Amino acid sequence: MTNADPDAVRAYYDHIDAEEYEAVFALFADDVTYERTGQRLDGMDEFREFYLDGRPLEDGEHEIHRLVADGDTVAVRGRFTGTQDGEEVAFGFADFHRFDDDGDIAERWTYTDRDEV
Repeated sequence: MTNADPDAVRAYYDHIDAEEYEAVFALFADDVTYERTGQRLDGMDEFREFYLDGRPLEDGEHEIHRLVADGDTVAVRGRFTGTQDGEEVAFGFADFHRFDDDGDIAERWTYTDRDEV
């Protein structure tokens, strides 16, 4: 059974906040799926396109309040502060990262306390 990697998940947020996207992509499986409110990304091409060209959030920082690993999944609760469409935003989030047998993040789900991000 695959074990979840909390350090990889922490690194994900550090890389996102530093806009180190190639380091982000290296953490995920080529066949990654990512579900967020109103959107589903399938595969690395869609995942890359989202982070390089379509992500509506920028200049932000993730603050992790709680991180729990169980089996092949890491659950994270935290708060994001940053910019969206030129406006300052701050909201809570819960993310779930499921790892595959190769130790890559194969599935990710994001939930926020806002209708849309």
